[in-house]
This record gives sequence, C-alpha cells and structure tokens, in this order.
Amino acid sequence: MEHPKQTAASMAARIMRFEELKHKGIPIMFIDSMLPGHMRMNYAVIGDTAAENPDYSIQRAITAPHRYQIGMAWAPPGCGPAWHTHDYVESFFILSGPWTFYWGNEDDPDKVEGEFVLKEWDMISLPPGMYRSFEYAGDAIGWFFAVLESHKVYEGKDPYWSPQVEAQAQAKGYRADASGKMLQPPDYEAQKAAQNAYLLETFRDRTGVALADFRPPR
Repeated sequence: MEHPKQTAASMAARIMRFEELKHKGIPIMFIDSMLPGHMRMNYAVIGDTAAENPDYSIQRAITAPHRYQIGMAWAPPGCGPAWHTHDYVESFFILSGPWTFYWGNEDDPDKVEGEFVLKEWDMISLPPGMYRSFEYAGDAIGWFFAVLESHKVYEGKDPYWSPQVEAQAQAKGYRADASGKMLQPPDYEAQKAAQNAYLLETFRDRTGVALADFRPPR
C-alpha cells in the first residue's frame, strides 16, 4: 500500500504540546457555556470535535483528518456540560476527578435514570441518543479528554439540547441554527473576554497557580 512520505514539518504538525494547547482554550464552545453550573474551558485537539462555536476551527492543535476526534476540557466544582445527546458515541477519560455522569433516555433533565462517579484513570463510553450531563465533583479543577466517533460539524444539530437548556441559553443571547452552528450575540467578543477572565481567575483561585504556570502532576 502506498502512503505519502512524511517530512519533519508534516510530523511536527501532528504533535499537540500541552504547553501550547492550554493557551488555546475556548470559553464559550457551546450555547450552554454561559449558564451557571455549566461554565468550562474547552480545547479542540484533533478533528472537528464537537463544537457549536466556529472559533474551534482556528484553535485546533492537530488539523490533519482523522477517523476519530478528540477534545479536552476543565471545569470548576459543580460545572460541566448541560443535559444533551449526540448521534455518535463519545467516550470520556478522566484526567483529574471525580466527575459525576448523569444519564437518561428523555430530553427532560429532571428525568435522570442513573449516575456514575468516575475518578482519575476511569473511562466511560456514552452511546448515541442517550441524554447525559456531567459535572466536576471535586474541590479544585477537574480535567478530562473526550474521544468521539468521526462526524461532520454543521451538518445538523449537534449537540441536541434539552428544551430547557435551549431556553436558558437563548435568554443569555445564545442559540444554534439548524446546522448546529452557534449564532453569536452582538456583544459576543466582550462576553468571551469576560468569560475567559472569569475562568482563568477561578482556575488560579482553585489551584493556587495560574493556568499559564500549570503543569500536569507527575
């Protein structure tokens, strides 16, 4: 089988260095990102990942096409994605926990059918069509990375949010069109800057170190 020959430049483009990635966070990746209890910093690592905000495309660490997609995120205590689902499998590996995952089969977030608490090095695979939400249940900052089945962004709704989440997000000025792309409010840039500053301050307060100086534990 013939494959393209690689060069030093092409191989360098396939490396994600955390020291660079941590400065490329997307503070408003989804329409729920401004809601209390759902504020978090997302990172696009490989592929299209899951995103409603077109900002992800200029923040990806590795842009070469893959048959899977990887994202990362961190969140303060009590925060994480709101009630939603996807048309594809997504799996989460916990880097620092604990995280509590809630699941159910209806779009009503009040109809949770079960939950699991995952700690460092635990992993969960979430099937398509099942509704879920999750939150960091510790006292500092929780990290995870997510592996997603390959899919194309902006070819339909993704994620599918509960109606309650959509209504709360729209009250904040955020919604997604029929293709799944975020429609940003007129003051989006100001909101993004304020949200970024808030998250960085929260990170420093919870860990005792600025994100710029943070190093993963060894």
